[in-house]
Amino acid sequence: MLFFGLTSLRGLAGVYTDYLWFDELDLTSVWRGTLLAKLVLAALFTAVFFVLLWANLVIAERLAPRFRPLGAEDELVQRFRETVGPHVGKVRAVVAGLFALLMGVNTASQWHNWLLFRNSVDFGIEDPQFHRDVSFYVFRLPFLSFLVDWVFYALLITALVTVVAHYLNGGIRVQGPAPRVTPQVKAHISLLLGLLALLRAADYWMQRFELNFSTRGAVHGATYTDVNAQLPALHLLIFISLAAFVLLVLNIRRQGWVLPVIAVGLWAFVNVIVGTIYPAFIQRFRVEPAEVEREAKYIARNIEATRHAMNLDTVEESDFAYAENLTSEGLASHAETVRNVRLWDPTYVKRAYQRQQEIRQYYQFNDVDVDRYTIDGRLTQTIVSARELNVGDLPRNSWVNRHLEYTHGYGAVVSPANAVTADGNPEFLVKDVPPTGTPEITEPRIYYGEALTGFSVVRARQDEIDYQQPDGTTRRTRYDGRGGVPLSSFLRRTAFALRFGDRNLLFSGLVNDESRVIFMRDIRHRAEQAAPFLRYDSDPYPVVHKGRIVWVQDAYTTTARYPYAQRADNDQLPGESGLRTSFNYVRNSVKVVTDATDGTMTFYVVDERDPIAAAYRKAFPKLFTSGSQMDPELREHMRYPEDVFRVQTNMYGRYHITDPEEFYGGTDAWNVSQDPGSGKPEAPQQSVQVFDRQGRLVSTKAKRMDPTYLLLRLPGDERESFLILRPFVAASQQDKQQNMTAFMTAKSDPGEYGKLQVFEMPRGQQIDGPSLIDARIKANDEISKEISLLNQQGSEVLQGNVLVLPIDTSVLYVRPLYVQSTSNPVPELRRVVVVYGRRAEMGATLQEALTKVFGAAPPTLEQGTTGGPPTPGSTGPPGTGVSSAVRGFLDQAQAAYDAAQVALTKGDLAEYQRQVNAMADLLRRAREAAATGAQTTPTTAPAGSA
Repeated sequence: MLFFGLTSLRGLAGVYTDYLWFDELDLTSVWRGTLLAKLVLAALFTAVFFVLLWANLVIAERLAPRFRPLGAEDELVQRFRETVGPHVGKVRAVVAGLFALLMGVNTASQWHNWLLFRNSVDFGIEDPQFHRDVSFYVFRLPFLSFLVDWVFYALLITALVTVVAHYLNGGIRVQGPAPRVTPQVKAHISLLLGLLALLRAADYWMQRFELNFSTRGAVHGATYTDVNAQLPALHLLIFISLAAFVLLVLNIRRQGWVLPVIAVGLWAFVNVIVGTIYPAFIQRFRVEPAEVEREAKYIARNIEATRHAMNLDTVEESDFAYAENLTSEGLASHAETVRNVRLWDPTYVKRAYQRQQEIRQYYQFNDVDVDRYTIDGRLTQTIVSARELNVGDLPRNSWVNRHLEYTHGYGAVVSPANAVTADGNPEFLVKDVPPTGTPEITEPRIYYGEALTGFSVVRARQDEIDYQQPDGTTRRTRYDGRGGVPLSSFLRRTAFALRFGDRNLLFSGLVNDESRVIFMRDIRHRAEQAAPFLRYDSDPYPVVHKGRIVWVQDAYTTTARYPYAQRADNDQLPGESGLRTSFNYVRNSVKVVTDATDGTMTFYVVDERDPIAAAYRKAFPKLFTSGSQMDPELREHMRYPEDVFRVQTNMYGRYHITDPEEFYGGTDAWNVSQDPGSGKPEAPQQSVQVFDRQGRLVSTKAKRMDPTYLLLRLPGDERESFLILRPFVAASQQDKQQNMTAFMTAKSDPGEYGKLQVFEMPRGQQIDGPSLIDARIKANDEISKEISLLNQQGSEVLQGNVLVLPIDTSVLYVRPLYVQSTSNPVPELRRVVVVYGRRAEMGATLQEALTKVFGAAPPTLEQGTTGGPPTPGSTGPPGTGVSSAVRGFLDQAQAAYDAAQVALTKGDLAEYQRQVNAMADLLRRAREAAATGAQTTPTTAPAGSA
């Protein structure tokens, strides 16, 4: 009893503290609306079932025979009457109540369908088969189908319990000379069976509409067999069910068993023969031999519905007049694109951030994200990460440390995606604790983040630790935000102590009435708690906005109820993506902005045309804010989300074909390009395993390229755009085709947000895709030799992703290379490979590699340069900032490398090692000269001298 009592108290404490959490966010209307919907459904259906069963038990009692000849089983009936007789009303109420609770309470799970049913909004689009607005299928049909099913099973259970009641009351006998079922009982049972037949007719009526989601044919939706065999079968079953209802009602007067047997037998026969065997026969012998002819009409319906449901009907298609005619002048006209080429792969820059900017063990960078900021008046692609609290690595794991002192992370780091210091590290725009740099951060404390668990108590008698000052002292602070629930009463402290199973909240003298408890600190968990009916993107990202750090999360509205639309191909989505579910309609309708300091959430509706978002706004008007009210400065940091772009590109590979016959043949189908991989050069190409719904391995195929955020100017545009890009190759068995056929982009800038564009390559022309580019890089002797040289003596080379950069009518490929120590693995950017046409070149910088290919190149942000004029004494191209001293050391290092290769060819390993050591020393001196800005040309020394 004690265990159940404590469990119940914890449950009540959870409900109460959830309410307090919603109250903190001024969202109690959402809490009440959801809870009220659940309570109303549970109470209503429980009451309906109770009345239904109770009434039938009363009727069974009143129809009980007053006298029947004694039989072998009457002794049991007599004993039941003697035992229950004085309490028959109570027993009846208890039985009806128990069954009512079993059938009624679970209906609370239908609260979501009920809210959509009540707040339905028209799509303005009719399905082509039954000519009903799509809103009927999305908002009304799910709840109506549930209602019909529930009433059917409620009547079925009522009928079964009523039969038992008639038996116990003597109205039904299994043995005996007298009639086994009294006429009155036959009438009662006939009526119940008749109602079941009527409900079955209603269910068949609903099943007609479910054909729009059939998966039987060549595509999803009602196809030839569904329309020409299954639909007529359902119409016949409706007629049979209505006829059975009439026969069973007539049987109330006849009171025999002939009509019920005829009704049930006829229904069973038609259901098996017409409802199952006949459609299967039509599919096998009429459709499959001429499938493209029979299904063309329905494939056209599927194409149109799928393109709209996945928002692919808005894609702007253009021909990409590919030509390898890019010159240094053409490259110069795209100087801003070159300046913003993302040389820092998020996978590797995260490690550099961790080593250089975590500062203390109790900080961590959970993720890095790509964004853009205006720096010195120029839009610059950046890498951004928030410095969050690492609750798993505190100096001392005490209760005070975990919950009172170490309560928050501190600041963020921002670095240009193209900028590299002389020693190969990111060049930070914002860094350190407290943060310095631009954009300025005036409120750096992060109480809410991506992976924060547990709870913190702020405004306690114990001040929080802010950060360590340069003199070694600790700076402390007190929380002045609006986040957290006040622990202003003994009841609240008790409730939270029960919720967290932590008695210290009650007994610690450091917690007082002014204290506030901050919990649900994970931003994704917070959004899901406030709006569980939305689906969330796997990659929230931080934005420095007006001196504060805010988190932006993309949220989606989805449904699997869009008629004729194909189920989404969500293959290779991250495991934490909310889109890893079954759906055939999606919109990125909501942006959730969460303040990292006070935890306030704003759900901005950025797609006002989405009917599902409109329905949710009707249900919860106080939860949502119009996207037009978003701060314009924050709007400039909106990104088109990766997860939905993955789904759209997966689907577009097939659904760019609009002709039904061409679609069926699939000769022009595309796949997203194979991922050439990253990491160690010798690592094999990545692959993924595909499993069916039963968990059985179906196939293994190459991993597809991830979407890439880029800042570049597309063909036909007048300025650069921040966009996301993914390339296509021709679809083929075993991924044999690796030539690029097209690429898709989605823009993120205000005014063009969500604009989807596809640029299709000329047909019949071989244009290398990313996997072929990877092969070309590996086949280049000079590049392979240099990678081999870097990849030894305690160092290893890591390849970044292959970047696809469309410039004018050409395509440029860029791959950064990093070197890290095996003993202290911090990746440093050391080389950049550029591939254009048939030529692949490697340089110490992007500008150097581009210069090798085109003869000249625009300035970049590498090696601490700003893209301005060359520094005095520079001998490199404008903007490289490479001094004559550095150039001299590099030239000697190259000579040592050449000598080492000659020695290796001759088998002289001792001379080979001496030359390698000399080269390493010269490279070290070059780095030192670059760091100090030395301008003196080094004295020429023979290759191999120390």
